[in-house]
Amino acid sequence: MQNGDHVRNDNSHSFSHPGLILPTQSVQNQIHELAKTLPPPRKQNTACDACRSRKVKCNRLPGEEKCQHCLSKNYPCTHFVQQATSEKKRNAAARRPRNISTSSSTSPVSASSSPIAEHNTPPWLKATFGPWNSGRLQTYGGVNMQSTTPTLLHHLFAAPESDSTFTFKSRSPSYATWGDMASKLEDEAFRAEFALDLVEVYFQIVHTRLPLLNPLQFRARLNLQATQQRPVIAKQDEPLHPALIATVLAWGAKFSEHPLLVADRERNGGQSLLAKALINRTRELAESLKVHRIPNPHHVVISLLIEPLQCQDPRHDNGFHGFWLTSGIRNLLGLQINHKSVMGLIKDPEARGTMIFAWWMACLSDAFSSFYYRRKPMLDDDDYDIDFYTADQNTQETTDPTAPSPREQLEFLGYYRAAHALARISRTIARQLWRPSTDQDGIPLDSVLSYISDLSKWRDAHLSKVGVPPNLEANWDFVSAVSACASDAQYHVTWVALFFAMDEFGIRDDAFTPSNINQVETAKRKVMEEALQASLRIAALAGVLTSNGYLKLDPAVMHVSCINAGNLLARLGRPEVFQCIKALEQYSYAYEETKEHAQEISREYEIAVLKGPNNFQEMASAINPSSRAFHADTMSVDALTNGNGKHHGNTYMSI
Repeated sequence: MQNGDHVRNDNSHSFSHPGLILPTQSVQNQIHELAKTLPPPRKQNTACDACRSRKVKCNRLPGEEKCQHCLSKNYPCTHFVQQATSEKKRNAAARRPRNISTSSSTSPVSASSSPIAEHNTPPWLKATFGPWNSGRLQTYGGVNMQSTTPTLLHHLFAAPESDSTFTFKSRSPSYATWGDMASKLEDEAFRAEFALDLVEVYFQIVHTRLPLLNPLQFRARLNLQATQQRPVIAKQDEPLHPALIATVLAWGAKFSEHPLLVADRERNGGQSLLAKALINRTRELAESLKVHRIPNPHHVVISLLIEPLQCQDPRHDNGFHGFWLTSGIRNLLGLQINHKSVMGLIKDPEARGTMIFAWWMACLSDAFSSFYYRRKPMLDDDDYDIDFYTADQNTQETTDPTAPSPREQLEFLGYYRAAHALARISRTIARQLWRPSTDQDGIPLDSVLSYISDLSKWRDAHLSKVGVPPNLEANWDFVSAVSACASDAQYHVTWVALFFAMDEFGIRDDAFTPSNINQVETAKRKVMEEALQASLRIAALAGVLTSNGYLKLDPAVMHVSCINAGNLLARLGRPEVFQCIKALEQYSYAYEETKEHAQEISREYEIAVLKGPNNFQEMASAINPSSRAFHADTMSVDALTNGNGKHHGNTYMSI
């Protein structure tokens, strides 16, 4: 079956929601282009020798062989110093990765080979950025790197009883647990149509938040032919990695409203057992094909897409434990993506842009998840020198009218600059919380005061630019709504998470002077007030998204904010908690575990209503008994949008 037989228009997917505006295929392509074609790093050390010696700006007009200074003085415009510096960096980049560990299937260079190949390109770079399907085959239940897409679908959609061996014999009777329509998965044509539907749902919903794939290339390379082996095709049309196809299909099944999945959910209490099976099989397939072990760009993308696909509750066996995020970061480090000099060696703009976007996604995710889930961050501030998202605004030039405009690029640029600044704060807090001394003695007072100062400075510098914008129209689309609310909530949940950390560990004050004791209580009250207002803000944002049905489509972006804000509001007995509860209940459409969180928060609220603010430890002294009352400063959806889709700006209380 050829891909051409399944040409679809922008709206030919199974997901539908009244009033929901999802991105078209052209917009999906622009999202990917925007993610990977941001301006390159600012060039450094390009001044000519004469200007360098005078320590002045070297200004050379386009088309001129000499700079303006050398032209006026009739000097020879040479660049010997810059050439020597560049040569030194290239040699350093070539020497650095000689100890990279890759499998024999992807590293054809012997130990005695020179570390520099022709054109000054290190062999390891060619090997790891080469085709993923070269060399020795790895097999999983009959699926290997050379398996056709129909063969892969045959195994992914095998009956539930086949999970242990990923093989099957008699299939029809065992499909019953997936609903009345599941037996249609025996038909190859139906499997292909079903898979194409899941792909379209992925690009409609997930791709808008995680634009790691090129939609045009993915659709073109999704080879649905019923032959036994993949056809021989050109390098640019290289077949897709089997684990990548499985990952995209598993994501699509989370959100799709295909009749087969609707019947599955109706049979199984609102949850799709087929979607769960696809997640499990995707993980097993990725592990079998060594996605987590071999540094390869495809493996980076697969790892980063699998992590948010799973259950996000670390209390569950299959919940968030950071395994795939850690694997993605290890692969990125193995490819030396954290070195600017190495990134310059990747000539393909598509590959380079995707890897840089993947690096920043992994870098931010590592920092935030370490803080949220109390684990040690993998990365430090000095582990990378990529300044991709701090390019000079004057370097913007757009000649392609279909490409994202410089304004759009700079808006994206501003988001990453703000997100990186907030990630560094989160990473600093996470490292402090991870230390055994913090568990034993508490968080040092100086550290707490520093966190308060850093978060306040971040708010002043960035929130108005990346948060929910003022004068926002009521009919905002899915991408705009989720993006703005997520970045807004990401800042505010930092205050809430800091509150819970201080409540658990307390504040360590070594001086024990009256002035320091007063500082401790002042810091507690400050964080308490900020956390309360942040929780009210998050509840209002969650209410907006829930009212539009957007949280059932959210790929694990807002759930941490809703859970933390809901927990604090529930313990205080605040009625705004119901906005968080409703948000988590809607979230459970794709993430079943959030329903448990909603039930736990509801129980906490009932106890607080009867007994007053409860379940506080070190921060109990900062809890104002009147905080459970319904004040005039309460934030609701109407307060956020003025009841007319208009936003007042930052409506949290100024402290």
